[in-house]
Amino acid sequence: MEEFLPFFPLKLVVFPDEKLNLHVFEPRYKQLVSECVAEGKSFGVPVFDTGIMEFGSEMIVEKVVKAYPNGEMDIVARCTRVFELVTFQEMVAGKLYAGGKVTFIENNKNGEAAQWSRLKELAAQLVEILRMDHKLNVADLTEEYQLAHKLGLSLAQEYDMLQMENQSQRYEFLISHMERAIPFVKEMERAKERIQLNGHFQHIDPLKF
Repeated sequence: MEEFLPFFPLKLVVFPDEKLNLHVFEPRYKQLVSECVAEGKSFGVPVFDTGIMEFGSEMIVEKVVKAYPNGEMDIVARCTRVFELVTFQEMVAGKLYAGGKVTFIENNKNGEAAQWSRLKELAAQLVEILRMDHKLNVADLTEEYQLAHKLGLSLAQEYDMLQMENQSQRYEFLISHMERAIPFVKEMERAKERIQLNGHFQHIDPLKF
């Protein structure tokens, strides 16, 4: 079923239940967010790269952190679900912002326990190699989306993942990414250690031995 959303295009991907902090300063987006807050409406964040992409995230404003005298705002928004564009209007009639009709895609929670276990195992390996334990506690993970921005995915890879309706597919996507990345990251870390070691020896005076 098609619905109409006002659009706030951004060059990023927002996954379901992910929160996004935004400073709203352009007139069109001040109008858009003000209306959403006043009327309890959601808005869409289509992914923007070289142009408007076909998929994006429906957002709700959870909190206006600060409202400035000139109409600018600091807000916290949260993604509720993923949509696919049906139509796009550069400027909605009588408004400053863009908008369009969308359909929402399913989010099938059909991932298998074995996949999730493998995913967390690989994530723990990567965290250990990169010494990222202060940034990511694997034990606290409850879903795959929490990993997506932590694993070095490109915008294109995140966009691909955004479109996946099946959790099992998202699991396999991230598992495959980490299985390819971990050997490369290990070698990079070893190379860094060798470089540091070589740099250390260059400062030793052999005449003192």
